[in-house]
Amino acid sequence: MSAFPASIRRLLLLGFAAFSAGATEPIPARQTAVLEEPQDVSFTARLDGTEQRYVLMLPANFDAQKPHSLLVALHGHGSDRWQFAKDPRDECRAVRDFAGQHQLIFVSPDYRAKTSWMGPQAEADLLQILDELGARYRLNKVIVCGGSMGGTSALIFAALHPARVHGIVAINGTANLVEFDGFPEALAASYGGTKAVRPDEYRKRSAELWPERFTMSVALTTGGKDRVVPPDSVLRLADKLKQQGRRVMLIHRPEVEHSTNYADTRAALEFIFDELFPR
Repeated sequence: MSAFPASIRRLLLLGFAAFSAGATEPIPARQTAVLEEPQDVSFTARLDGTEQRYVLMLPANFDAQKPHSLLVALHGHGSDRWQFAKDPRDECRAVRDFAGQHQLIFVSPDYRAKTSWMGPQAEADLLQILDELGARYRLNKVIVCGGSMGGTSALIFAALHPARVHGIVAINGTANLVEFDGFPEALAASYGGTKAVRPDEYRKRSAELWPERFTMSVALTTGGKDRVVPPDSVLRLADKLKQQGRRVMLIHRPEVEHSTNYADTRAALEFIFDELFPR
């Protein structure tokens, strides 16, 4: 593994790092992602028999007989499985470069695109993908990451299935669907009704309400001026995890809106990798 900036490593040893703008050292904006060409994989969902898809990229010179860890990348609202596989934006490039550098199996599912929010169908699909990949390859650790809706979905999946996840990177997500006012039509379609109709569904998918389930390492990025997915619930979740003595990294940029730059995305991912594979 390549050396990580010493200043960040010192902060990470504290177990909870709250970063203000300019606190991290820059990571080179472009690093070669050593991944094979993407494969567009289809499967029949065991939940409802529909055809579903995910993008798979294997590490270069992949040897199926050797154990590899898995990186699951969950796209944002309005996008699909190709966002993290092809999009040039910082968050997506950082995830691909990270997977290539550390020889991870990269998977980006549709998870009922384009308005998923990790509802029951998306949850079932991701469980099936993990089962099928686990049967096909020698999987070691599983890291789930995502941005915006994907960051929210990563937190939801971890809260619902903590035994299936070893590390979470949630980029500009929300941890409380009970209070979140955005995208009400998409959430109602995914969750089987509005908050008034299905309050239990919104509550069970609000990660902030279940901090005890976050037994895995967690990295979070937020923007103080984010009005699309406000950061408040994620900040509260980070504080609750800190109080429980959990290993969590929070990168909060007070002046940033709904985005995370390349360096911060890589810092969050590298924190999880160092947690899972300490030197």
